[in-house]
Amino acid sequence: MDQTPPPRLPAHLEPAVQRVRMAARAAAEQTVDSLGLSALASHSVVQRDALLGAQYELNRKLAIFALTFNDTLDTDVARQTGTLTPSAGPAGLCPSPDDLVASWDKLALVDDHEVEIHISADRFALEIGHACEWEIRELDAYMGTLLGLRGTQHDRNPLRAEVIGQAMIRAVEAVADRPELRKVLCTEIGRSLSQAMRKTYADIVADLRRSGVKPMGLSVRQTASRGASLHGGLSTGHDEAGADPASTGSGRHLLSANGRLSTRPGPFGDGGSRSAAGIGQSVTASLGRVDGEMMALIRRLAATSTGQAPAQPGDSRLRSGGAWAGWSGHGGPGEADAPGHVTSVLSGGPLGADAWAHYSGSNAEGQPLAAPNLILAYRDQLRQASHGALDHMVIDVIASLFDQILADGKVPPQMARQIARLQLPVLRAALGDNSFFSSRKHPVRRFINRIASLGTAVDDFDGAEGRALLARVAALVQEVVDGDFEQIGLYEQKLLALEDFVSSQAQAQVQALGGADAVLARKETEQRVAHQFAEELEAALKNVPVPEYLRSFLAHTWSRVIASADAQGEPGQALAQALRDVGRELLMSVQPKGTPALRQAFIRRLPQLMKDLNQGLDRIGCADEVRRDFFAQLLPGHAESLKGTPLSTLETNLLARQVDGALATPLPDAQRLVPVNAAQMAALPVVFTPAEAHAVGLLDERAVDWAAPLDLDLGAPADPEITAVDIDIAGLPTPEPVEPTRGRSLADHVQIGFAYQMQLNGGWQKVRLTHVSPGRGFFVFTHGEQQRQTVSLTARMLQRLCEAGRLRAFENAYLLERATARARRQLAALKPAGTRR
Repeated sequence: MDQTPPPRLPAHLEPAVQRVRMAARAAAEQTVDSLGLSALASHSVVQRDALLGAQYELNRKLAIFALTFNDTLDTDVARQTGTLTPSAGPAGLCPSPDDLVASWDKLALVDDHEVEIHISADRFALEIGHACEWEIRELDAYMGTLLGLRGTQHDRNPLRAEVIGQAMIRAVEAVADRPELRKVLCTEIGRSLSQAMRKTYADIVADLRRSGVKPMGLSVRQTASRGASLHGGLSTGHDEAGADPASTGSGRHLLSANGRLSTRPGPFGDGGSRSAAGIGQSVTASLGRVDGEMMALIRRLAATSTGQAPAQPGDSRLRSGGAWAGWSGHGGPGEADAPGHVTSVLSGGPLGADAWAHYSGSNAEGQPLAAPNLILAYRDQLRQASHGALDHMVIDVIASLFDQILADGKVPPQMARQIARLQLPVLRAALGDNSFFSSRKHPVRRFINRIASLGTAVDDFDGAEGRALLARVAALVQEVVDGDFEQIGLYEQKLLALEDFVSSQAQAQVQALGGADAVLARKETEQRVAHQFAEELEAALKNVPVPEYLRSFLAHTWSRVIASADAQGEPGQALAQALRDVGRELLMSVQPKGTPALRQAFIRRLPQLMKDLNQGLDRIGCADEVRRDFFAQLLPGHAESLKGTPLSTLETNLLARQVDGALATPLPDAQRLVPVNAAQMAALPVVFTPAEAHAVGLLDERAVDWAAPLDLDLGAPADPEITAVDIDIAGLPTPEPVEPTRGRSLADHVQIGFAYQMQLNGGWQKVRLTHVSPGRGFFVFTHGEQQRQTVSLTARMLQRLCEAGRLRAFENAYLLERATARARRQLAALKPAGTRR
């Protein structure tokens, strides 16, 4: 017998696979009932025998069916996601389809029976596909994001119908030996499972959406006959009038000495076009179309701003001061040598990543800037390269926007200078995509906001963590500027890379401060196990004839007592069994006792029963009101039981057997838990020992004086101008409302690496979120500049602090939201008074 351990699935896929397992188990149980009904309705003796035989085998081997289905599904999913090599896996399991068609040699080793299995699996996959076509397509988009694919590829979806069909056929093979029984089981289970998979796929997509997973957008498929446009439109074989054909590709564009466009080879050959790489090759969506001359100028200026000195203060375009006043770049020609043409500004020595550290310019409002405003400096050249009043307005708006961004007081200058390097890519995004101004979820906006918020949370950029974060941000920004920043996917990739780095850095910090994450992960698992055990015990007690208050007490309160003892491992097994016996005795204690012998036995046992109940409730820290309510109903029940007519011996034995069966419900396996949403996690109770609470820095609800008046002095300058922006400027879309920065809804939007204001020890402290448990049941914050300390919150405590106003975001809005609001006000102030609304 093969002892290969089951493959470990990726954490982000485990809840989805668990839903499929549960659907298969439910379909098998439903099939047991449907086979019996079909046998009764059958008029053929042979068919009736086949149906009854299949029912008998499936009912007898239901556990084997579920185990085989789960093992096969886990192995195939692990192989599809790359966590298991194609040759690995339990013996006897079918190879993947990729293995079967890898070569003719491998195909020759597959016997007829294996071919029949795959044909049956494909037939079943078609049945699921017809019933769940749209759900599977939607799931493909989410799986593309989880697996980091270049597009929505159905063949790479680890939960596609073909994989589930393979697992189902293998499970049927393990249950029935006779071919006629297998045929019946495949038909009946396949019918039940195909009906259940539609809801299962929809639930999986809903879980992924609640977890924050974003589906992949539609990809543009290029063909040779439709040209090489990457800007959202389909070419008719020739480019638009006035645009250089090379400008529509992804190659690099340069201005020659006479000002004409020229190209250099791009990543896919001399033409620089992605479509030249091959017919029908998918590419990611672009940020809309921009004129070739404008795109060439933007790329040139972007390379200039990062690799060479821009213009000198003596340039005729800059003599009016403004954003370039006081610029102190290194090297480069003097004022007499400064030419006025944009193609001559590449002279000068190279600049480092922080060459603007001593920049002392200011914007039109006199606010100091962390770096030069390149768009304002090259405004005339950009307007000449663009066509149309809307493009001119966008250039002015982005220039005004970066005036506010580079003067924002909450963004450290080190991070502001990195954001300054993205001025030209941001201008490219705004020119081609108007949703940049209105959509908070725009990848370019999210990337910039994330950089600014992470920098705001850092107190010391001279420390190891601050230097590492700054270096990583600088590298990602450089990759954006040097890369194909016309593509939305580039920003999404860099954003994911930044978030992975921040998560790893925060995880290392938490572990260095005592490893609170391990303790909290164990506690969250215990919470989820207890929650699922309560639901399963409640279902098992549903048909037991006992009072409703006892059923509710055992399912929702006493189940936690049993789960807490079982969580101790081997030493707690005996205690957990004893607590189950206490529950059995509690249920039997309210049964009628009409004879003196029964009453005497009950009275002798009652003190010990009450003692056991109180000790169990003390173990989980049961609230006093819950305890009082329960005993207020139990004592009258005991008194009533002394007056009733006793049950017969047979009835007593049957009831005792039913109670024992319900209380014998095992605790669920920690690897097979059903997903729990954030609201449910906040409602789940949790108990910490004093040592555990001290180790993780747990903030107890009883330690907060909720009735004390709230001191609103946060110790940081406020931004009163950031409110709901209702100024209407022609041509700009109305922005979406900003994300919450205070109140109950803030608890659902906290992010790792961000800074918050928390009221601790009678004052406001700047804290940084460094850890969130996988189920969002626990949150770890750190605070203190020299001596770092941890503060751990349960989901319930986090919600209470946000509701009470004792936890707020350090930023009253994201950087671009703040800058946009101020820029809109500034632009609105320039409009004639009669046109304002």
